[in-house]
Amino acid sequence: MSDKHISSQFDAELNTISSSVLEMGGLVESQLHQAVYSMVHMSREAADQVLENEARINQFEVLIDQAIISTIGRRQPTARDLRFLMAISRATQNLERAGDEVARMARMVKSIIDSGSPRNLPSSELRVAADLAAGMLRQTLDAFARLDTSMAVSIIKSDDQIDDEYNGFMRKLITYMMEDPRTISASLDLMFLAKSIERVGDHAKNIAEQIIFIVKGEDVRHSPMEKVESAAG
Repeated sequence: MSDKHISSQFDAELNTISSSVLEMGGLVESQLHQAVYSMVHMSREAADQVLENEARINQFEVLIDQAIISTIGRRQPTARDLRFLMAISRATQNLERAGDEVARMARMVKSIIDSGSPRNLPSSELRVAADLAAGMLRQTLDAFARLDTSMAVSIIKSDDQIDDEYNGFMRKLITYMMEDPRTISASLDLMFLAKSIERVGDHAKNIAEQIIFIVKGEDVRHSPMEKVESAAG
């Protein structure tokens, strides 16, 4: 078998793995939109649908990991191909964890519905942060498909917006609890919802960092923005 033939087969395997990651990411994004709908409308049906699909995300992670291990064992990739597979594995882990946060949101919505918590709390205000997180995730998948480092840098920067929304929402809930202790239980539920949304944004940012790792070979995790921009340039 010629080297060219082997190379084309290897490229096909990498493309298949990439497609699986994008399909997994699309499912997580869809789940997030469903969870946000359940949160804004306090819909038990929508929350149940999120939880019914949770196992599919977990199965994606297992299958992609198996494909990566098989490919490394048979092809023994080097340099960029190995970086690519390592980054795929990290991205898959972050997608699975984002899916966990989305499922946690659905469970929290059901808990709020069951408790009959006051409806005058600002649950709908979480929509802003949730839309930001969903947008980040969608852009991250697009950047991953294109291996676009400029877009990856923009995504990493946008994580600060979600953090700002989260911090502002926390301050507002603390005010509610101080003014009316009867809202404490429901406010705590909303705090957990807000934290899950913030964490989805974190996972999207982590995947964006892996795009830079694939293309430039620079690990920018836990790095200041100056280093991120320099590495991606």
